[in-house]
Amino acid sequence: MFDPADPVVARVRAICVDYPEFAEVEAWGRPTFRAGKKLFVVMGSSMDRPHTMVFKPDPDERPALLTDDRFFVPPYFGPGGWLGMDLSVEQTDWQFVAELIDTSYRQVALKRQLAALDDLQLR
Repeated sequence: MFDPADPVVARVRAICVDYPEFAEVEAWGRPTFRAGKKLFVVMGSSMDRPHTMVFKPDPDERPALLTDDRFFVPPYFGPGGWLGMDLSVEQTDWQFVAELIDTSYRQVALKRQLAALDDLQLR
């Protein structure tokens, strides 16, 4: 479903790759980015929205994000608190995307992964 060289996927991958125990696994025809075995980003929420990123926001921030038109409740993942974000717009704020990815990673990561992340950020 996705071209491995897709520029949007490549940009998200470049943000995710340095997280401790990062793994990229194709699932459901989509690239998924994982903290070990746990998903923290899924590319493409559905066939009609390929340039979207599904992520797990901080539960306290979720209601505010839903007031922004770029965000939506994705199929299948939505009941678990996940959100989707449209990345197809030219003016995508990639720093903001990186912050959302960081939060998503922290929502699912194990304690050892978080400790490793904190060690990386102190360097």
